Amino acid sequence: MIAAQAALETKMLLRNGEQLLLTVVIPTLLLVLFSAVDIVDTGDGKAVDFLTPGVLALAVMSTAFTGQAIATGFERRYGVLKRLAASPLPRWGLMTAKTLSVLVTEVLQIALLTAIAFALGWSPHGNPFAVLLLLVLGTAAFSGLGLLMAGTLKAEATLAAANLVFLLLLVGGGVIVPLDKFPGAVESTLGLLPISALSDGLRDVLQDGAAMPWADLGILAVWSVLGLGAAARFFRWE
Repeated sequence: MIAAQAALETKMLLRNGEQLLLTVVIPTLLLVLFSAVDIVDTGDGKAVDFLTPGVLALAVMSTAFTGQAIATGFERRYGVLKRLAASPLPRWGLMTAKTLSVLVTEVLQIALLTAIAFALGWSPHGNPFAVLLLLVLGTAAFSGLGLLMAGTLKAEATLAAANLVFLLLLVGGGVIVPLDKFPGAVESTLGLLPISALSDGLRDVLQDGAAMPWADLGILAVWSVLGLGAAARFFRWE
């Protein structure tokens, strides 16, 4: 039942034009545009080496947070979650299916963006296990926050808030613009955000060859616990 529901969730996600725009088109355009055109000062080295980790983090956020929050919010509004909760599929099974759907979508996103980055001349370094751990913790953090938003706000409010957060974190989360371009106090605050921790952690590993970015992993772990815990506590099915 979980596998069947996960397959359905994935098909629905991939058929949704708005979700494809968030999960595939925008990250791809950002990677290609900012790698080809010198718009933002990304420091020494090739622009694609700086941009690719940030765009991978953006892809995780777009699927696990923005896309999942919007889709789940409208499912809740139209009574889909209420009906599914009354089916033989248990509630934990539904959440597991949604998580699997997010993971499948992320694998497709990362494969596509990685292929494009290599075509643009990307030269990654570092420990693949550290990258995997960062992506898993990032997915958990954003999933918890997305479900918390979808389960507490009205669908229209979720749509507006999720897209607004996506745009704000795109600019101020270290995805395209390096955090050191911001004033000191602002930089320190932005560095505590999950998108900043994921972007910086991936960049430390893939660009600088760091073994294990413990500080960024710690920030993501805290967000994961807080987000998933709050979602489990306050999520309303109706």
